[in-house]
Amino acid sequence: MGRPGNKKKAGRGTIKQVHNRFDKYTYSDDEEAPQDVESSTQTEFLKIYPKTILNKIDSPDIDFSWGMNPYQGCEHGCIYCYARTTHEYWGYNAGLDFEKKIMVKTEAPDILQRQLRSKSWKGQTIMLSGNTDCYQPIERKMKITRKMLEICEMHQQSVGIITKNALISRDLDILEKMAKKNLVRVAISITSRDEQLRRILEPRTSSFKAKMNTVTKLSAAGIPVNVMMAPIIPGLNDHEIMKMARDSKKAGAHNLNYTMIRLGGPIKGLFENWLKEYFPDRYNKVMKKIIEAHEGSTTSSRFGERMIGKGHTADIIRQQIHLAKARFKLDQEMPPLNTSLFRQRPDQLKLF
Repeated sequence: MGRPGNKKKAGRGTIKQVHNRFDKYTYSDDEEAPQDVESSTQTEFLKIYPKTILNKIDSPDIDFSWGMNPYQGCEHGCIYCYARTTHEYWGYNAGLDFEKKIMVKTEAPDILQRQLRSKSWKGQTIMLSGNTDCYQPIERKMKITRKMLEICEMHQQSVGIITKNALISRDLDILEKMAKKNLVRVAISITSRDEQLRRILEPRTSSFKAKMNTVTKLSAAGIPVNVMMAPIIPGLNDHEIMKMARDSKKAGAHNLNYTMIRLGGPIKGLFENWLKEYFPDRYNKVMKKIIEAHEGSTTSSRFGERMIGKGHTADIIRQQIHLAKARFKLDQEMPPLNTSLFRQRPDQLKLF
């Protein structure tokens, strides 16, 4: 594969600001003062005070019915991230704002405690997170995710976690206790084995080596863990499937899953700008394959198809994944999490 152009981005995923579709004022670049990542790299952390932390998930493509997100926006800066569009609902844009204006729910642990103690809560499994990464860099300082896990462990509340950050290893003490009661499972999202590609595709995520080491640590601690090759971008990282499976098996993963890249709303323009900047010689090939994988579009909203695509390109990738899983025995089903142990009032002794 061709190497990316030598462009400096100061650790950001996007190259330019973009217009918020819901803003009545139109955004446009000032040619004399380009709005690129060189102008400012300072991240802003904004405290917000939600009334709830548990959000209902109605998608049949997701194994969980509830999700909780301690942060909105993500400093990881993944150029392809589907969650970028959600930042527009907060009055920001899906470009640099998504990476630089991070909303922090400092009271999330207290809110979670109240919701788990509510009579209406029945102990259903929760996904952490369903939107932006709960272990993004600021978590090292804030420890909101850790506090939420402590509350879940106290209530014997089952949790599924997905992250691109090796920081999850910090919480092995909690996760190990939960795993002994089948209350937790983890997916480590790994897009590429190629560090040069990772640095520009998802600049502030953990390195490939750190992610695989995390899979090894979690597995050794008895925590069910799988690797999510997410997303697969045909023409950029699909050739890595077999080696990714080999490395995942060696690290101790139970399974290998994947998602197909989908570029909805402003993400399409952001990704196209990124692709032209770093892989101009591959632009036409990659975009053609993405469109093939979504039957003439760059995304799909149809349940059952939107996550893995449909058509010739999607079929080839699905077959490669199937062969890789079979070859390296990465087809172990993750055990259903235990919801029967949930305790609404863990601080009170049961009479019977």
